[in-house]
Amino acid sequence: MPATFKKEDLKRVDHFAVTFLVDNSIEWMTKLPPGFKHELRQHLAEHPVSDPLTGVPFVDLENYCCGAHGFSALIETSVGGNAQHYTLFDTGPDSRSLIRNIESMNVPVGKIERVILSHWHADHSGGLLSLLKHRRQAIKEDSTKPPPKIAVDLHPSRPIARGIAPPPHDVVIARLPPDPAFEEIESEGGIVEVSDAGHVVADGTVFVSGEIPRVTEFEGGLLGGMRWIEDGGKGHWVAENHIMDERYALVDVLGKGLIIFTACSHAGVVNVVRDAVSRFSRPVYMVIGGLHLAGPELADRIAPTTDFLANKLVPAPAYVLPMHCTGFNAKVALREALGDACVPAGTGMRFEASGDAQFDERLPVPTISGK
Repeated sequence: MPATFKKEDLKRVDHFAVTFLVDNSIEWMTKLPPGFKHELRQHLAEHPVSDPLTGVPFVDLENYCCGAHGFSALIETSVGGNAQHYTLFDTGPDSRSLIRNIESMNVPVGKIERVILSHWHADHSGGLLSLLKHRRQAIKEDSTKPPPKIAVDLHPSRPIARGIAPPPHDVVIARLPPDPAFEEIESEGGIVEVSDAGHVVADGTVFVSGEIPRVTEFEGGLLGGMRWIEDGGKGHWVAENHIMDERYALVDVLGKGLIIFTACSHAGVVNVVRDAVSRFSRPVYMVIGGLHLAGPELADRIAPTTDFLANKLVPAPAYVLPMHCTGFNAKVALREALGDACVPAGTGMRFEASGDAQFDERLPVPTISGK
């Protein structure tokens, strides 16, 4: 990877698609904007299973997607009709949900070239080893050649363990499942690539951030976050509100602008968007992922976050997809402020967009008001 990232290293794509493979929710009913497809529509129209009794497509609930507390999105990018790149952003929380949903959505798992892990939390890393095993087996069944390696893009600061100590008592009530070890990833066919700096992947079509600057006053990180450290043979918990290994990813689409994947937004979605706009001076087309606004202890962040996305960022995003850890109250607030631009995305949903080179020249330079 280059030692110094320049914004020119990121290519503007003319084809983009994303399939949400893991999210907390399933949404089949709500009317969606152009470019979005519900999971059910994809099954019935594109991969139908015929009912032998009636001859019409069968709603095969036994094999459709399931929701789970976590996040995973398959990103597809290409430039100028060249090869399509498949990049998986996060892998969900466990060994089962991602694989079930990959099979349900007919994902070409052998084409996935890279996994980007946003941060070391099990609801984002829990499906990684099962993905690598599943991919290797799927390729083996289709080819006599050894399966090609897959890059696994990681922050180098892997914790021994992480836990939760809900405020105000700050007592650790539980630890999260262990994240995959580098050795385990390699043993399953992954090539471990670690970086704490911004860089591009997928032939320059996807940007992975480095450390996200914490500049927004009201975004105070993960309240009650704890990290286990060992010193001199003894271990103990230390407070870790700022999950500094968290990274976001983005794609720049011709004629539309930046599509930002926020992961869990422990850094704060305002900080994420500020960093992206500062780096690239491009309008934000979509904000996708967990906005980490759930729970009573974070209720006071909802209003300023909504105000930033709806009013202080100019132009406002064409779409905001609040997923995973956003929380019901924040989704309601965003829907009230943004209207149809707030999209109720969920597991199994797909979005596609084509770039427009002519319109790209007319895109405005974004501005941000206030702190």
